[in-house]
Amino acid sequence: MNQSIFENFAPSDSIENAEKLPEMMNDSVCPVDATEELLRECENIWKEMEKCQSKLTLLTAEPVPESDAKVSLLLTRMQALRAEYYQWQKRNPELISTNPEVLLLLGEEELQKLQKELEMVLSAVQSKNEKLKEDLEREQQWHDEQVQALNTFKEMEEEMKKEVVTDSEKRVFQELKNQVSELKEYKKKLLNALGEFLEEHFPLPEKNGNAKKKRFSEEPSEQVITMHEILEILLNQLMSTPHEPYVTADDSFWPPYLELLLRSGIVLRHPEDPNMIRLEAFHE
Repeated sequence: MNQSIFENFAPSDSIENAEKLPEMMNDSVCPVDATEELLRECENIWKEMEKCQSKLTLLTAEPVPESDAKVSLLLTRMQALRAEYYQWQKRNPELISTNPEVLLLLGEEELQKLQKELEMVLSAVQSKNEKLKEDLEREQQWHDEQVQALNTFKEMEEEMKKEVVTDSEKRVFQELKNQVSELKEYKKKLLNALGEFLEEHFPLPEKNGNAKKKRFSEEPSEQVITMHEILEILLNQLMSTPHEPYVTADDSFWPPYLELLLRSGIVLRHPEDPNMIRLEAFHE
């Protein structure tokens, strides 16, 4: 119903009905009398509908051929339904009864029905909320356990990494230390062997050609250096300043030794300055 059940009361009766409503609410309403009256009104409405149906049945349409009987019948039914549709659109809903006792009884039934439905909905919602709350607590507990386990694993991983890194660093450091010691020892042996070889085969040149092995006829200067010292100077320059490995070949470099190193490919001259020499980078 689109209108309230109290809107059909006459204005003159509204105050009187409003005054009598508390008394009707307080007095016990007989549901049997109200139901009987409601049934009587329904029967009256049904009788009126039957009369209308009888009138529609008595109405006869124009005769039509038998071939078009079905089409005509369908058209007639369509027109009747359309007329009924328009009639229902124009019609305002009416109250079944204007008896306050009947309306009160119907209102109570509707309210009780609505109350039961709302109670069922409330119970379902509360039950669902309880279940969701339990699920949330369970999921939260599971999440906390997972976080705790993850933190424990992370701590264990960090400790294991530290242990592995510490042991690995110690082992690598010890290996490097041993290798450095071996290299130092090997370097010492090589330098000693090289020094002995150079002292034996390339001694410090003497004046008047009195060297141990007279291979060169040119007289040395006063401050000439040995072959060992020449190679040491070139090697130190190459290792300390690899971007500028050249040194100046002054008078202390005995020319015969210098020519021997150049012919052997051990020493190279500067492409622009012939007085500058460098040691060949055999390690590259």
